[in-house]
Amino acid sequence: MSSRENTLRLLPDVAAETRPGLGGRLDRVGMDEIEMPVLIAGADGTAERVSARVAAFVDLRDAQARGIHMSRLYLHLDRHFSAETLTPCTLRRVLRDFLDSHADLSTHAGVRIRFDHLVRRPALASANSGWRAYPVEIGARLDEAGFAAELAVRVQYSSTCPASAALARQLIQDRFAADFASRDTIARDEVLAWLGSEQGIVATPHAQRSTADVCVTLAHGFDLPIIDVIDLIEHALRTPVQTAVKREDEQAFALANGQNLMFCEDAARRMQRALDADERIADFRVQATHHESLHPHDAVAVATKGIAGGYAA
Repeated sequence: MSSRENTLRLLPDVAAETRPGLGGRLDRVGMDEIEMPVLIAGADGTAERVSARVAAFVDLRDAQARGIHMSRLYLHLDRHFSAETLTPCTLRRVLRDFLDSHADLSTHAGVRIRFDHLVRRPALASANSGWRAYPVEIGARLDEAGFAAELAVRVQYSSTCPASAALARQLIQDRFAADFASRDTIARDEVLAWLGSEQGIVATPHAQRSTADVCVTLAHGFDLPIIDVIDLIEHALRTPVQTAVKREDEQAFALANGQNLMFCEDAARRMQRALDADERIADFRVQATHHESLHPHDAVAVATKGIAGGYAA
């Protein structure tokens, strides 16, 4: 026997050889904030390696067991995530390995992966483009009920208040009536000049950067539609924040905001309708948060399809 084998043989295994001072079953035992790269399918289908933070866990059903084998969880993650593109099938295999390696201890397993997904976005009007980083969280669980996977994304957009827009329009009408009170007829060019002046546009509606938090439960048989879900939400809201912005892009953004006035309720319903029509999504929860420029507090609306209320992990 080599010295290394002899050393390993003599290493104590406290978790396996001793009993806990206080017994009891535990719902979740494992690790969080594991630093690990994962392979994500890009927009063109090629795999992209991204830096992620991973949580891995199993339950501890044996009330008299001291602990689980955390190193086994890590090694299973490293083996699969280093070689396989992240898909529901990959996640299922990882969780199956978690349970097989804890067959005498556990019946439930879960994993959660968090990362920023970088996507290059074209400008609205100019020929420029720039990068957007979308926070993504993927969760999966495997237990007696079967396998389930969830995908959560965060999308930022702009929201212009419909009530504020109506109030601003009224003030503009009042100013127009006051400025031309003594006139029965007004030349077209004079009206155009007035509309283009600061005196004419006396008020503007308030708008704010807003956040869409979307969590979807995936139907069986589909891969992880990360970009598709992001695109679906941005298309439904129609005013996603921009990257490279020239004057023509800013004008196009102003037009998009003016044509898509929305309360947080409107935003939630737009997302609700878009997700409800996608066959890949079995369930969802969306939250529209408008970080008000008028108030120091946020306006929030939530919509769900069924029972979704959080991440799988």
